Formats: sequence, structure tokens, C-alpha cells
Amino acid sequence: MRNFLIFIFLFFINQTIVQSAESLAPSKTIYVSSQSGQRVLFGAKRLMEELQKNGYTVKLTVVDYKQKLPQSKNSIVVAAADDKVFSAQIPQDIKKKALTAGKEGFSISTDVNGNFYLVGADHSGTLYGCLDLIDRIAESKSLPAKLVVTDHPEMVLRGTCIGLQKPDYLPGHDVYEYPYTEESFPWLYDKKLWIKYLDMMVDNRYNSLYLWNGHPFSSLLRLKEYPYAVEVDDATLKKNEEIFRFLTQEADKRGIWVIQMFYNIIIPKPFADKHGLKTQDRNRPIIPLIADYTQKSIAAFVAKYPNVGLMVALGEAMEGVGQDDIDWFTKTIIPGVKDGLKVAGIKEEPPIVLRAHDTDAPAVMKAALPFYKNLYTENKFNGEALTTYGPRGAWADLNRKLAAIGTVNISNVHILANLEPFRYGSADFIQKSVQAMNKIYNAKGLHLYPQHSYWDWPYAADDVKGRILEVDRDWIWYKEWARYAWKSERERPLEINYWGKQLADKYGSSLADGKSILNAYEESGEISPKLLRRYGITDGNRQTLTLGMLMTQLINPFRYGLFTLMYESEAPEGEMIIEYAEKEWKKQGHIGETPVQVAKEVVEHGKKALASIEKVKATKDVEEFNRLKNDMYCYDEMANFYAEKVKSALWILRFKYSNQVADLEQALPFLQKSVDHYAKLVKLTEDNYLYANSMQTKQRKIPMRGVDKTFIHWKEMLPVFTKELNHFKKSIDSLKSLNGATAAKIIPYQPADVKILNETGTYLINKNVEVFADTSVQIKEVAEQLVGLKGIKISKEKQVKVGTEIKFSTKVPVKLLVGFFTQKNAKYLAPPQLETDASANNYGQSEIKISNALVLNGFPPANIHAYSFNAGTHTLNLGKGECLVLGFIDDKQELRIFNAGLDGRGKDIDWLFE
Repeated sequence: MRNFLIFIFLFFINQTIVQSAESLAPSKTIYVSSQSGQRVLFGAKRLMEELQKNGYTVKLTVVDYKQKLPQSKNSIVVAAADDKVFSAQIPQDIKKKALTAGKEGFSISTDVNGNFYLVGADHSGTLYGCLDLIDRIAESKSLPAKLVVTDHPEMVLRGTCIGLQKPDYLPGHDVYEYPYTEESFPWLYDKKLWIKYLDMMVDNRYNSLYLWNGHPFSSLLRLKEYPYAVEVDDATLKKNEEIFRFLTQEADKRGIWVIQMFYNIIIPKPFADKHGLKTQDRNRPIIPLIADYTQKSIAAFVAKYPNVGLMVALGEAMEGVGQDDIDWFTKTIIPGVKDGLKVAGIKEEPPIVLRAHDTDAPAVMKAALPFYKNLYTENKFNGEALTTYGPRGAWADLNRKLAAIGTVNISNVHILANLEPFRYGSADFIQKSVQAMNKIYNAKGLHLYPQHSYWDWPYAADDVKGRILEVDRDWIWYKEWARYAWKSERERPLEINYWGKQLADKYGSSLADGKSILNAYEESGEISPKLLRRYGITDGNRQTLTLGMLMTQLINPFRYGLFTLMYESEAPEGEMIIEYAEKEWKKQGHIGETPVQVAKEVVEHGKKALASIEKVKATKDVEEFNRLKNDMYCYDEMANFYAEKVKSALWILRFKYSNQVADLEQALPFLQKSVDHYAKLVKLTEDNYLYANSMQTKQRKIPMRGVDKTFIHWKEMLPVFTKELNHFKKSIDSLKSLNGATAAKIIPYQPADVKILNETGTYLINKNVEVFADTSVQIKEVAEQLVGLKGIKISKEKQVKVGTEIKFSTKVPVKLLVGFFTQKNAKYLAPPQLETDASANNYGQSEIKISNALVLNGFPPANIHAYSFNAGTHTLNLGKGECLVLGFIDDKQELRIFNAGLDGRGKDIDWLFE
């Protein structure tokens, strides 16, 4: 009995203490109207939680038309400016401020009694006002006594993207073809992960989420007209429908617009198999059956998910620039959207984003805008890399042209092929990049890819047991781009303090240490952009910069399909390595950013990054800090690897003009140092990274062709660079012993026995031989290795109007040699280019085999590419444009890569390394 009385006494004492504590806690009432949408309620609840976290007693009250706001000193009124319930109760000047702020803008004010009025120009603005106030409370640990603030975002669309794609191909499928299944994408069905990601987005004020997939419709719906086209079983289809609804509802609650992207023209495998078609065929014409299926798929999707936007990639999987693009967009896609709206009884047009990649977007928009208004355009910022915050030239002109259409143009920070996988967080570079989007491109939207590991999302590339999430690892990437997409013009000293504090809080260090971490990020953040824009082959993901480059790629970049737009538009004015060497030999002056300058600068950036990171003492999240620190060492070794190799390359190119072995001997020590630095890079990455590049397919070409997940790690590349060094040493010795003899013997090609099924005209390759069926154009010069091959004589007019089709049968594996003219011209067939065509290496054809191998009278030189085929009957469809079909050789015959030099630009010295 006594123990029971003691318990009762203690209970009441405890209750008295709790009630006393509550009476001492400041109290606030958050008022929302019964008209509030889910975005306003979401923001208000988040605000309530933050106040409670900081010791406030908070009540959330919903007010209807019959009620009035009480006259108290503890109110926080949360509303949109057009809210009818609060129309007469919110001061007009506050509403006016919010409306003046514009779309997604807000105003927060306090009255003389200390009441807060948080008013948004719209529901999203109200949500962002709540988040702004939450940030202020979190910073000071209390509600400000007084506050007057009005804010709004600069960019209309601020979005991130997630790829429902894989590092390699699925069995029986081609690039981009990934049905939504638990086996392929277990994370897709993880609702907690989606909430985590969407919360990251709303905290950073992102308002759009792009989902990338080749053909998503066959995973999300079943058409009654084409029931066999669905690519998943019934149970999976049901799960996909449920998770897609969940995702779109949760996103909408946070003011996020989900945009489903798809490529054209891709069809599902069951549909393709039933009709005897390929899932992808870039060069086929628009087929009524495929158009009908696609239109009905889009219609069903729009009717089923009316709040989801669409992003259309016209190029890459269809012919690219041309009338087909316009017809497909205006006669298939937009009618499909309109059909879906009619079925659903919806009048408001869902947004359609036209991706400007590999299509004439201005022409497509001109054709589409008269009968569909809610259109946007999207274009890459620096290609599939991050190279400069000063874009110029043709690429800048195109972006300005897109912006001038009158709709919103979105700047896409695409696959970061030169950054992955090392951490990147240069606030300075990113801020200047967003300013460039605004001032140079006139863009009003941001579309942001993951900083690395896009093809392996949601996981980071780090070799950590259990894996770590990319969204956690690259938190600063998302935060920096979002901050400047909201407002790009921020004073630099204040930004250093802001990010210094963010990093200090992250790693439990002093503000000074936080600023040192920021400095390490910013010094290292210059290395990869400078390296790629001065030494690289391409801004596309066929090159993995962090894995290094071969010497032949530095001294003979055109052999590897040099993407010159990168140098002309996505880099400051300057010189390539080969240009610099030629000018040095001719004693000419240099222009702009030079290879030698960049070699010095990146080494200095690496030193400064290390000096900054070494100062820091982390007490929180120490394991992640150590991974970040290791990345700084990786950047430093990579910078030194490139710098030493470039020094070596310049001496080697001097030999091309001097023919002096002494120049090669000068190059050797630098190449040795380069390999030494790479060996250190291997040690830094061997136990810390699973791979360098998340795309592990045959599309990867630089530095080495990646097939079946090969050459994805630095330890695989070290033997390649070592072999290159050793071969170079032997070449020097051979030159000394042979008294300057240089050329390696080249074996002539022998024609293979192949039966051509659809063309009858042929010719034996030699000088003064006609090559087209309808003209008298003759061969002026030809590499002797090609003489005697049996070319196929085709009508030049037919090539331009309908393209080139070769049907043939062979009993043994063969290679078909095709000549592409080196000059860019609409009448010439463009060479295979992975930057714009994901299928450009399906036959191993993307790499130039013989540069400048043949010249016709009145034509530019032609480069030779090789298409490989197994025994059997085949049809090869090439696009529209003039080209040379130079005949077949046995697949076993060695096809040595070299420059025939018929452009008059000098001899081939690649043999020094091969």
C-alpha cells in the first residue's frame, strides 16, 4: 500500500513538472484554410515539426468560411494569395507582395503584435515560404521576432533526374531497353527511398523530377489494341501502376512535377518480335503500325496519369535531323497526348519537353506550337560533361535560339563523364555555370543529372560494404545547383561563409576547416573540366576522363572521332595539343588557353586541394570525410599523370616535324613519370572504388573499348599504359639501330567472298576509277592497302534521297569497309557518332580505321570505318547521304589503324606506340 501511494505521489509530481514545462514553452498556432491544397498542408506540417523540435508548443488549426482568425499574438497564418477563406483577413499589402513575387514566390511578414503572415503567390510559393521559415528557425534555433522577406526562384524549372537504366544491356535487349521489374530495379519499389529522395528535392526547392527510360509505356499499361506489347507480367504491371501513382502523388505534395522521358523510335521487344521488326532501327522510315502503337501508348499513358509530363527525345533512336522528326512529333506524339486528354475529359494540356538532342528543335517547335502550346525545350549545358562556365560559339547560339522561341528552354547538366566517380563540390564553378545558363544561354530551367553513377543509381561507385547511396554521397552536388538555380547572383564572400558552415556542420569541424574543405572542392573542381576541354576526344560518355588517355589519343585525336564542338563551344578559345606542337615548330604565336598552361594549372590545383584538405580535423562522419580526402589525392595524381603525358606528347609531335630521335628521347622521362603517377592512382582507387564509369557497355571507347564490363577500373588500365611505355622504348631503340627508318609494313587487304543480294554494280578500287552509278566522279588518290578491293557502285542520288541499303550473305565472318567524307555537309552521310547515336557502335563501326584513306575528284578526303558481321544473311541500312561502300574483307584479317595522310597534313607516327 505504501509503495502504491509513493507511486501516485511521484506520478502527480511528474505531471506537474511536465505541465509547468509546457506552460513555459512558447506556444504558436498555425492557421491554414479549408481551401488549402496538399502542398500548403505539407509545408505547414513541416513548419509545425520544426517549431516543436525547437521547444515550441504548436497547434495546427484549419479555418473554414464561417470562422475568423482570432486576435492573438501567437498566430502563424499560412495561405496562398488566392485563398478565398482568408481573402479579407490577410493584409492586402502582404498579398500584393506575394503576387508581385510571381510564380512560386512568397512573402513573410510580421504585424505589430508579432503574428506571422506567410503568403505564397500560389500553392508552391506557400510551401517554399514555409521551408524558408523552417531554415531560419533551424539556423537560430528559434522563431525570428520580426521578419519581412519576399523571395522567388529565378529558374522556372529546377529538376533532377533518375535513370531507370542499367550499367550493361539486359539479355536480348539493346541500349535504353529496360522494362520495369523488381529484378532489374528493386529500388523502384522502395517507398522509403522515394520519400528520402523527394524530401531532398523539396528541401532544395527542386520542382521537377525526370525519369529516363527508352520505352516506359510497356511497363506501365496494357493496350487493348496491342495487349501483347506489355513487357512485364500481370503482377509486376500492377506493382508498377501502384508505385507510379504513389510516386506522382508524393511528388505533387512537394510541388514536384514528374516528367516521364522516352526515346523515339523504340518499340517493346514482344511487339517487335510479333511483327518481325527490330526494337530500334535508326534508319527505317516511319511505319504506320509503329506510329499507331506509339500514339495509342501515349494516349493511354496521359489518360491514366494526367498529372505527369512527357519528355520527348526525337533524335538518337530515329534518323535524327529531318522531316521525320517533325512528322513524328506533330502527327504521332502530340495527337497521342490529345487523344488521352479527350478520354480523360481534361482540358488543360500537360507539359511536353522537347529534347533538342540530335534534332532540329527550332524547326520542330515551329511546326508544333500552332496546335500545342504547353511546350518546353531542353538542351545540354556542356554536352555530357562539365567543362566550362563560359560556353560560346555554335552551341551558345543554338541555346539562345531555343530560348528565343518564346517558351522556356531548360539547360541540362547531363552525364558527367569527366567527373565520375570522384566527388565534386565546387560552389564557385557551379554558381558561374548557372549564371552562364541565365546570361549566355537565356535558359530558364535546370535539368540536373546525378554527379556520378547514373547508370548504377541509386548506389555510389565507392567500394563500401553494403554500398552507399548516391543521393547521400553527393548531397553537396544537389544542394549547390539548387541554391544557384533559385538565385544565381549571390556575393562570393557570403557564399564562402555559407558553404564553409555547411561543411563544418557536416564534418564537425571549425568554420575555418569548413572553408578549407570548400577550397579543396574548388581547387580540385577545376582539374577535370580543364583536362577534358584541352586534351579530350569528346564531351560524351564514350570517354571516361578519369581512366586516362592513350598517347595516340593525344597526338592523333582525329583518328578517334574527335568531337570538335567541345573545343569550339564548350571551352575557352585555345589550342589542342596537335595545334600547339605545329605552331611551336613553325615558331608561330599561340592563342588563348594552351595545353602547356593547363598542364601547369591542374598540377597547381591538385597541390592546393591537398594542402587545404590536410588542414582539416573532422569529428563527425569521419569515414565519409576520409573518402573525400582520398578523392583529393586521386585528383592530384590524375592531374600529374596528364601533365607529364602532355609534356611527353609535345616532344613526340616535334619528332613528327624534325625526324630527330633526340626529340623522342626527351619525351621518354615524362612518359615514365606519367606511368608512375598512374600507378599511385591505382593504389588510391583499388580498394576504394568498384569502377570509374557506370556505363559499362560497348559505347565506351576512350581510353579503351569497354565490352562486358571490361576496362572499368584503373587497375585494368595500368598494364595498358605500361605496355605503351615499353613499346615506345623499343621504338626508340629500333629507330637508333635502323638509322631513322620509321614505317611499319602494312599488309594489303584481300577481298572476301560475299554475295551481294540487292546491288549489281561493282568496281575494283584504284586510281581513276568511277565509284558512283550515276556520276563520272573518279578516285584521285587512294591508300595502297585498299587497291584491289571490290567496291559496291551505288547511285549517289539514291544515297541522298533514301539512304544506302546493303543486303548480302556470307559463309564466314567479315568486315564491310565504308568511307565517310571528312567535311561536314548535309549531302554527305555523317560518320557513326556516339555523341548523337547510341547505336553507332553496334557493329564496331564508331572508330576510324584508316584516316584520310581515299580522295575523289572534287571531294574532301574519306575516312574508313569497318562494320563487322558474323556468317549469315544481313541487311545494313545507312542513313541518307553520300558515302563510299568499299567492299568486304575477311574478319580475321588484321585491320591496323593508321593515318594514310592523303589530306596532306603529315605522316602517321602512331606506330611508335602500337
